Amino acid sequence: MFLSEFAAKISAEDIPKSITELSTDLFLDYLRVASVGQRMPWSSWAQQYALQTAALGPAPILFSKQSYDVVSAAFINAIYAGSIDADDVHVGAMLHPGCIIFSSALAIGHSRKLSGHVLLAAIIAGYETMIRLGLCIQPGHFKRGFQSTSTIGVLGSAVTAASLLFNEEPPAKKALKIAQTLGVAASFAGGLVQFFHSGSTVKRLHAAQAASSGVKAALLVQSGFSGPTDIFEGQDGFARAYSDSMNLQALEGLGKDYQITEVAIKPHATSARVLSAIEAANTLCLEHAIQSGQIIAITLGIPKVIQGRLTSTSPKDIQSAQMSAPFCVALSIFKSTPSSQLVINVDDVEQGLHHPEVMRLCELVQCQLDPDVEKTSTNESVSAKLTMQLKNGQTLFTQVNAPKGSPSRPYSTLDHQLGAMTELGRRYSKSTTQEIISLVKNFSTLTDIQTLTNLLQ
Repeated sequence: MFLSEFAAKISAEDIPKSITELSTDLFLDYLRVASVGQRMPWSSWAQQYALQTAALGPAPILFSKQSYDVVSAAFINAIYAGSIDADDVHVGAMLHPGCIIFSSALAIGHSRKLSGHVLLAAIIAGYETMIRLGLCIQPGHFKRGFQSTSTIGVLGSAVTAASLLFNEEPPAKKALKIAQTLGVAASFAGGLVQFFHSGSTVKRLHAAQAASSGVKAALLVQSGFSGPTDIFEGQDGFARAYSDSMNLQALEGLGKDYQITEVAIKPHATSARVLSAIEAANTLCLEHAIQSGQIIAITLGIPKVIQGRLTSTSPKDIQSAQMSAPFCVALSIFKSTPSSQLVINVDDVEQGLHHPEVMRLCELVQCQLDPDVEKTSTNESVSAKLTMQLKNGQTLFTQVNAPKGSPSRPYSTLDHQLGAMTELGRRYSKSTTQEIISLVKNFSTLTDIQTLTNLLQ
């Protein structure tokens, strides 16, 4: 009940200005990534699925005139935002909150014509829930084979959705309904990481199933169902079922310290745990004008947490390539050019899988556990140490402790606005794009979130 009481009581007035401003940056990043994701083939698959399962309803589908029921809208929008591995991430909790929390909030917020300050409180509650619960059970949860964006994401969505659905209830009753929603949502939690080893496209679904299942849980409680209010910490609850240990100290400081400040933004469509390796490879290539054909050996120092999961030198498909540190290092080397800033997207990954030089470089990469990398990796970022040997006998080395986009090296609000302007400008006129960015920047002050969501449609 501790988390639910926090979620029931938090209000926009309680939230520090810096956290409100951070939420607008994350909102812009959510829309930027969702816009890219909407063009992916699996987003078309999701749309075809919705034609068979969704009902017409009050919740908007981003970048479309179509509106569905709130569960289906949360599902599709989270497919867009959470399927390309470019969405925001909390490294220590090992999950991607934004794609789930914003998709859930927009579905219910639009359908109920809620104000921006109500959405802000529910969004922050959802972020804090997801991150803190992840910190309570990681890394054991991951080591047991669970993908926490999917499993814990259901709980984050549930808190956001219930906070909005029961917004007008007295605090005590609202807290109870949120706790009951968590109790129901936990029974929907699932998501395994076998895709790291075997490939497939199932990870593209994980954020979407979490967002839609959390919304569904809130609707079920609204309809009369209930779940155990101690579902996370109970003797047969989520934490003991899904992990070997539980650290409830991660819940301390709730409402005072905001874990959302540790969320990182990803410049590449890859795992957050390989971003430092990508940057290290790009840095060496640019500083020493290296051509890929000069390289005869590559050693990548890694922390233990990614060993065996993100270290394949023979990825089977796009998804497994995105999750492969050796492949991402190889692609970074291949794409490095002084004339443009490196950005790795899904198309680059697909092309790299079919390029013999990228695959040659990938096979060269030897991943080794490194105590320095282990020591410098934190809840905010994973570091990397990279060594290259060249044909001329030269050995080059660099270490990146925190990649660009991590909390210690954040993108500015202007960076987010320019990124959103560039991507959304592909869909809307310049004036409409500017209006969207202005509304997002001030979304917490809107009397009706439909002012923004109608424009996005």
